[in-house]
Amino acid sequence: MDAILEKLPAFVDTIKSMKETIIANIVLIGQIPCPTFKETRRVNVFLDRLAELQVDECTTDGYRNPIGIIRGKSRTKAPIFLAAHLDTHFGKEIDHYYTIKKNSITGAGILDNSIGVGVLISLPEIFRKLDLHFESDIALAGVIQSLGTGNLRGIRHLLKTWEGPIRGAVCVEGGEIGRLNYYAEGMMRCDVDCNISAPLGWEQNFKPNAILMLNEVVNQILQLRLPQRPRARVIIGKVSGGFKHGVIAYDGKLGFEIQSDSDKMVKNIFRDIKDIVEGISHEYEVELQLKTISNISASKQRYNHPLVKSAVAVMTKLDIDPVSTASESELSIFLSRKIPAVTLGITHGENYHLENATMEIEPMFKGIAQIIGVVMAIDSGICDEQQLAKK
Repeated sequence: MDAILEKLPAFVDTIKSMKETIIANIVLIGQIPCPTFKETRRVNVFLDRLAELQVDECTTDGYRNPIGIIRGKSRTKAPIFLAAHLDTHFGKEIDHYYTIKKNSITGAGILDNSIGVGVLISLPEIFRKLDLHFESDIALAGVIQSLGTGNLRGIRHLLKTWEGPIRGAVCVEGGEIGRLNYYAEGMMRCDVDCNISAPLGWEQNFKPNAILMLNEVVNQILQLRLPQRPRARVIIGKVSGGFKHGVIAYDGKLGFEIQSDSDKMVKNIFRDIKDIVEGISHEYEVELQLKTISNISASKQRYNHPLVKSAVAVMTKLDIDPVSTASESELSIFLSRKIPAVTLGITHGENYHLENATMEIEPMFKGIAQIIGVVMAIDSGICDEQQLAKK
């Protein structure tokens, strides 16, 4: 591991010399609208770019996840995965023109996750520039249908149908640099829809108000007693509805997320909220519908796992301060299949989920070097002993 760490500062300088190439790939990918379920154009560009860089194999799985394979020297070592989700929160109705300045790039979806995908398709050229060769095959996977109602379907299908073991994985996200996710909490993301038939004339003053009905749902959720162990919380994240100021709202939507390090607790809280919704629906004679948008199971990997310790060592060598929180990303699917994995961020940014999201260019070079350092650590065998022990 020490030999890997000593190379990292020099890697940063070499990667910085490829600044124009990396930015070109980020912009190439980022200016293609890629909302969840409509990723085809970005999939094709991803594959075309990897083919231009002459990776050993370009393909898609049965779910249209694009994958580029860089063959390793060993035919017995399992592959190492680098994964980034292709989809963003913005459709083609949003301007995807990117503004490039001296130390920043601004544009819709750049932080989540056009940087990650742009870096992924830059890696074959970066590996050549650094003269890096691996024992394992390196699988560069762009995964579709990750966000929102996509519910991580792309990575779920890819790992379910992948033949053979996987040695380890790094999930690549745009930000923040210093991000080190190595465990996932149980999560259930839900919507509550309230619909009241449009009032006629004098009936308007006697109809329930959809926004007030959702407010009652929120009030009763806030009255739930949640334990400190296992940890649990309900985040009220979205509310919308109504037509105009002087008209009673007869439709509305509430979005919330249940989080806990216990899957059982997530299910218990969901049942409590379901009872709340059904109770208010009957009491006030309104139509309330509770819908599950997405969910993941709690998956744990300990801080003293060799992969996590190696990632911390790599980040420390590069003067990156690790910050560890639970992740709802592709990481959870790798961990649920007992595949050692971490999620790393590439750079700093602001306005994450807005149209004017902005990334900083300068920290990106260390962000890429840390990813390469962790891949080299996996290739050196840090995860092999524990995986054999599990078998």
